[in-house]
Amino acid sequence: MTSPSRSDAPASPPAETPAPSRTTTLTVGGMTCAACVGRVERKLGRLDGVAATVNLATGRATVRHPAAVSVTDLVTTVEAAGFTARPHEPAPAPDAEDRPSAAGRPDDGDDDAARAERHRLLVTVALALPVLVLSMVPGWQFRNWQWLCFVLAAPVAVWGAAPFHARALRGLRHGAATMDTLVSLGVVASFAWSAYALFLGGAGTPGMTMPFSLLPAAGDGTAHLYLEAAVGVPLFVLAGRRMEARARRGTGAALRALAELAAKDVEVRTDGDGERGRRIPVDRLRAGDRFLVRPGERVATDGTVVEGGSALDLSLISGESRPVEVGPGDAVVGGALNSGGLLEVRADAVGADTQLARITRLVEDAQTGKTKVQRLADAVAAVFVPGVLTVSVTVLGFWLGAGADPQSAITAAVAVLVVACPCALGLATPTALLAATGRGAQLGILVRGPEALERLRRIDTVVLDKTGTLTTGRMSVTALTARTGGLDATEALRLAAVVEQGSEHPLARAIGADAAARLPDRPLPPVRDFAATPGHGVRGTADGHRVEVTRPGDLTGLPAPLPEAVHTAETAGHTAVLVTVDGTPETVLAVGDTLRPDGYRAVDHLRRLGLRPVLATGDREATARAIAGHLAITEVHAGASPEDKAALVTTLKEQGARVAVVGDGVNDAAALALADLGIAMGSGTDAAIGAADVTLVREDLQAIPDAVRLARRTLGTIRGNLVWAFGYNLVTLPLAAVGLLSPMPAAAAMSASSLLVVGNSLRLRAWRPGGPGGRDRRPHGRRTRPHGETS
Repeated sequence: MTSPSRSDAPASPPAETPAPSRTTTLTVGGMTCAACVGRVERKLGRLDGVAATVNLATGRATVRHPAAVSVTDLVTTVEAAGFTARPHEPAPAPDAEDRPSAAGRPDDGDDDAARAERHRLLVTVALALPVLVLSMVPGWQFRNWQWLCFVLAAPVAVWGAAPFHARALRGLRHGAATMDTLVSLGVVASFAWSAYALFLGGAGTPGMTMPFSLLPAAGDGTAHLYLEAAVGVPLFVLAGRRMEARARRGTGAALRALAELAAKDVEVRTDGDGERGRRIPVDRLRAGDRFLVRPGERVATDGTVVEGGSALDLSLISGESRPVEVGPGDAVVGGALNSGGLLEVRADAVGADTQLARITRLVEDAQTGKTKVQRLADAVAAVFVPGVLTVSVTVLGFWLGAGADPQSAITAAVAVLVVACPCALGLATPTALLAATGRGAQLGILVRGPEALERLRRIDTVVLDKTGTLTTGRMSVTALTARTGGLDATEALRLAAVVEQGSEHPLARAIGADAAARLPDRPLPPVRDFAATPGHGVRGTADGHRVEVTRPGDLTGLPAPLPEAVHTAETAGHTAVLVTVDGTPETVLAVGDTLRPDGYRAVDHLRRLGLRPVLATGDREATARAIAGHLAITEVHAGASPEDKAALVTTLKEQGARVAVVGDGVNDAAALALADLGIAMGSGTDAAIGAADVTLVREDLQAIPDAVRLARRTLGTIRGNLVWAFGYNLVTLPLAAVGLLSPMPAAAAMSASSLLVVGNSLRLRAWRPGGPGGRDRRPHGRRTRPHGETS
């Protein structure tokens, strides 16, 4: 199998070596609908070797381009399409007062624009409300009311709708039509017709009254006013877009929370500092520096505890609700909240290399991409606005040609312009992805991109690695069995731990850790006369006793019940270790990896979701069977090398299965890359995480079925959004074309359609694993099951 990252030269040189490609992210301003998205993508795509994906919800363009095409060329191309653009580069120092817009917090320019739009909306509301009330309530129409409405409507139609006019003209200069084109034409047509009616059509006569109707009224010889439409269209659209922007900002709340976890400064410890260190900005911290984490502070960066002990709150990073106890030698993650004692930590990774930075990048990448169904919606939206303009002109010509009243014909044409809404199409998928990926990050589920979300929903077979995936990946003593009438098992364990201090074998570390946990108040004395025999064991003197810790050989000479304990351990796949004190076999230790406490429930939930679990491990047959028995997995592949795992994935795919592989090690990387979907445990190696489509930061196997459920809910939400977006236009456009929908209710319906789509997506932010009841996923006192040795 060829690895995805293979770089060895081919047998024969290719005819042409492709230019190396780069990926640049741009922040694009001025996009208001899916038609804008299509225009930016098309403009960038016309450059040689350039492919772009633009996301309306995030306002970002991800561009793959050859090195010959500079970032300046990309920015110039976007600006030539009528939009603003700048390189999107998150600031390395997470200052609390100047967070990068990459984290979802707008910069100063964005704040100024938001304030200006808010001011525009407030003024528009103040001017438009009297016009709407007087136009809709005939009893309040006093003498010359229509002229007051005209005076109030003029600033709204000109200044209030100025952003729509400006963007429409900019699009016209570049030969493109967008949602703003429709809004601008609707406002101009409504206001221009009303001005004609007032000055030339008899509507300016003192004492004139006009009834209000949701449906266009038949002509009575006097030209009707449509000032309510001239102010209602910009009012509803401005209000709708402001609420829409606030809602879309809400979908990125999880990403902003991740960014805000980063510490602003850090207390660095150096020789001679005494009990306190000196505080420096966190961006000046370097790998190898030692820093202090006081109670209530966040860990500044990924590192290893040097001194102290505490409990860390990782709930916002991994979704783990229980505090994690750490001490000297334990790894800690940047952003974790110290809820206990003082810690001194050695920095192992800083800046973009930290786990928090990687999580943020994964979530950002996922929110920038597109699903297949979104690409279809964008393709429809690209021709939607020109199509609506054509329909509007056709409707006007048809009604005039049929001898209809001119104002009825104009009303129908304006209603067609106003009611059209490609915004809902453009927002249907990205808002759902924003909400879902943010919620997934809160639950410790990181999805690399929208395509991975689609594949996650469709998988039917899950190949599970054992060590580090179904198990903790850490060796421990799982059972102690002492001979009848002999030395106490705990004392024998202590003597074994004393001797094992001279060994670096994983079994030695497991025995030492278990002795320290069982006897915290009895420190181990140093071992004397230590000797190790490779493949057999170790021996030495502990507390004046000659102690040997070895693999058991001939069982016939062992006192009861030690032979049975050895047999039980080996049957279960454990490693049996015999402790002999002063020549007498005293105790058998069973040492092995431990099954994750939530393993059985996680596999059971996968089956309930209709997925087929398969165990593939490099461990021995007995160990693999023991694990499979605990988890009720019937299909087991033991002794599997990395090549065997990759071949298994290929075979399953050839049989028609859609395969997901869950693993954590380098030996899983090939299978992860070859599978339809790769799922890596967050505690695994960089090779596994790099090859995976989904990373489970949460140390909980329940995250696997949770991820599948989240994917299914997200795709269901997207389908619902698109059904509404398409259905709305299929219903309202014909109604407007035949004259059954006036411009003002059309404008309200158009804004409501976008808000409904965004609101439906926001429901994903409150999604909880387990369905409407939101059942808690934490283990409820389930015992940890022991099992066999790792391979």
